[in-house]
Amino acid sequence: MLREQFPDAEVIVADDGSRDATAARAEEAGATVLRLPRRGKGQALSAAERAAPPGSLLLVDAEVRGDLTPLPGHPGLRIARFTRRAGGGFGIAKRAARTLIALRVRLDTREPLSGQRALDARTRAAVFPLAPGFGAETRMTIDAARAGIDVEEVDLDLAHRSSGRDLRGFVHRGRQLTHLLLATGPLRVNYRGTRLPLLGWTAAVHEPVVAAIGLADDLWSGPERGFRAHLQARRTTGVLKLAGIPLYAFARTRSISAALLVGLSANALNQLDTRPGRALKVYLACAIPLRAPVRIAVLLAPYDLREMAMLGDAGSNALGALLGLRSVNRFTGRGRWLAIGTLAGLTALGERTSLGSIIERTPLLRRVDDWGRL
Repeated sequence: MLREQFPDAEVIVADDGSRDATAARAEEAGATVLRLPRRGKGQALSAAERAAPPGSLLLVDAEVRGDLTPLPGHPGLRIARFTRRAGGGFGIAKRAARTLIALRVRLDTREPLSGQRALDARTRAAVFPLAPGFGAETRMTIDAARAGIDVEEVDLDLAHRSSGRDLRGFVHRGRQLTHLLLATGPLRVNYRGTRLPLLGWTAAVHEPVVAAIGLADDLWSGPERGFRAHLQARRTTGVLKLAGIPLYAFARTRSISAALLVGLSANALNQLDTRPGRALKVYLACAIPLRAPVRIAVLLAPYDLREMAMLGDAGSNALGALLGLRSVNRFTGRGRWLAIGTLAGLTALGERTSLGSIIERTPLLRRVDDWGRL
């Protein structure tokens, strides 16, 4: 269908871990196929965008049928609005998406979940990489509107395979609703170039002050990394962390050694949050003997390991500070200063080389680090 309607276009199929003949049939039809592990719709579209040549894009769901030629060729973001209705649930996910878009950018939409979208080059640069999963389209609309790009919905006579009002359909829409909520919150790009929701702020249930300080760094940090870079830049959110977390710990404990221990613990876990699940594994390994809370880490681990979300500074600093505060009660005298010295050594090592690179060069640590990842 696409080859007939757009004979001069390059057709790229992002095969998100399908188990049918999608990839083979697409290749037979002359499309470029990206065979990807199953990560989610937003990640698959972002991978396809990176593989596409510069210029405008047309995004189309695989099962859509009908004439799409009126959609591209105009500036801004143009979204197909289906004139024919078939199947579907009770409209909860769609209403949620419309509400979230209206709250974020005061834009009224009727088809916020439509995957049939035409983007000019400016829109493409403003919205990619997309939010993960089924939140991709909703966040795309928000990002385009925030960038001052015109968003237009176009009525088209299209048909597609829709989920019904059965168990499978309701499970799909439940996932869709969860992804919508995650996608419209704070996002950050990870090491792979994937844009992920920041869920570490949920650690505020245990350490609200440190989580708030870390979230400020997530939202407004610059390119500086490490103590030295932040101190040289002076006015950065990193400096806020360097001063704020130990001061907060001192206010709670009235102890300089405790303040040092908490600040260094927060920084150490933050240094390890460079790959999916790494910081959470270290937290859980330390939390059990220290009797620190583990529920929040266990709940976040599947999302972090599957690259559906990331801790960010809010989560890693808050959980690290929580370990430090629990250590204050367990270590006294020489034991506490030994812990401070060990953490200070890790911090100094992290200033010279990445702690992650050491893990990846050590076979046993690398195997443990890979556990649970896709």
